[in-house]
Amino acid sequence: MFSKYKKPNAPKDAPAAAGRPKVSVTPAAAPKVDEARKSLMKAMPEKRAAEAGPVDKDKRRKERLSEIKLELHKSLLDNLNLAALESASEAELRNEINSIANESLEEMGIVLNRDERQALSQDLFFEVTGLGPLETLLKDPSVNDILVNGPQQIFVERDGKLQLTDITFKDEKHLLRIIDKIVSAVGRRVDESNPYVDARLADGSRFNAMVPPIAVDGSLVSIRKFKKDKLGIEELVKFGAFTEEMAAYLQAAVSTRLNVIVSGGTGSGKTTTLNALSGFIDDAERILTIEDTAELQLQQTHVGRMESRPPNVEGRGGVSQRDCLKNALRMRPDRIIVGETRGEEVIDMLQAMNTGHDGSMTTIHANSARDGVSRLENMIAMAGIEMPLKAMRSQISSAVNLIVQASRLQDGSRRMTSITEITGMEGDVISMQEIFRYQRVGLTPDNKIIGHFTATGVRSHYSDRFKLWGYDLPPAIFEPMVAE
Repeated sequence: MFSKYKKPNAPKDAPAAAGRPKVSVTPAAAPKVDEARKSLMKAMPEKRAAEAGPVDKDKRRKERLSEIKLELHKSLLDNLNLAALESASEAELRNEINSIANESLEEMGIVLNRDERQALSQDLFFEVTGLGPLETLLKDPSVNDILVNGPQQIFVERDGKLQLTDITFKDEKHLLRIIDKIVSAVGRRVDESNPYVDARLADGSRFNAMVPPIAVDGSLVSIRKFKKDKLGIEELVKFGAFTEEMAAYLQAAVSTRLNVIVSGGTGSGKTTTLNALSGFIDDAERILTIEDTAELQLQQTHVGRMESRPPNVEGRGGVSQRDCLKNALRMRPDRIIVGETRGEEVIDMLQAMNTGHDGSMTTIHANSARDGVSRLENMIAMAGIEMPLKAMRSQISSAVNLIVQASRLQDGSRRMTSITEITGMEGDVISMQEIFRYQRVGLTPDNKIIGHFTATGVRSHYSDRFKLWGYDLPPAIFEPMVAE
């Protein structure tokens, strides 16, 4: 019945085990029951068996379908010639899976309706070729993050809000098998001796997993989905992330090779903002990107991409962002873009900004521009470099020109809440001036934030530089918005 994709001499299902012989047990003589107790039992109302509600029936049927899917998946692994499937088309593979599934269902004596058969075939296809229950969420464009808290809880983030899905794994073994499938594809492993792993899916999505015994209630998985459609400045302005005046200012800042840091919290849109800002870089420049997980989507012609690598199980072979950055300095870059600065590579990044690589950009985790400067100081200290505080701050103030603050607000929206210039040193303190900010006004009844962008009225410290490069910004964009 099967085609070339079936294993030769595939073992057939073993016949059902013979029923166990009945064992006759002589019950012990029941003790006599007191008459008063008998009358009491008669007086009690007769208990009726609880009838299963529609929710319980749906749950039981879903569990039963999950068990059937598990049995059919085992049957597929026994029958499919996995080596031959590498050259098979999707249509051929689907037909083969349907054929094996239909025959197995007939042998098991299970009858399913048309919708259930289609859903089962789709799930089996994802189990064989993809990531099982997660595949549907990965294909959903409205999902930004997938968060798995054990086999029975899968959350997703849509529009900045977390939602619990009705998708589950069969059990912990099923979840561990999918995790192992992901990490083995990139040459890594995760087990009790190495209970956490960081990897990248085939589509570029970031994947992190932690398994028992470190994860107490089942394996923990987080997937930050990789957006295939890069959002440019025009799209971000249309979505209300910032205004056209702010975009004109940022275009002048990036084009005139100011060193830019994008700061923000987790999920605030730092990488998206960095991607959008990179669109202002001239196509003739040589750009080198350094990331832990390659996410930047630069559209320029001359781009060299580097990705750090963690050490292997024996603790060898690791390549850090600092190693990549040191090597990048020898590769004649015009600009260096570091996906996220989080450690000792900060000192090399600042030195690159100070030594002929103007226009470099990076992101950091911080809640405000002033916090971003403090975090740079802390990272320099954590790198083990003994430097007087004034010298450290002087290094930062001469290297960094602009800090763009990205934030995710309480209603899930993402805004560029502040654009701040670093203008130099005043004594032992780094002097800064805010050019644009997002002004919050209130909340709507459905908890949507009401606010607007406004200039602060401060003229840019780099206005003369902008003019020399041909970007003569009108004074009106620096005038604060008049509240109506």
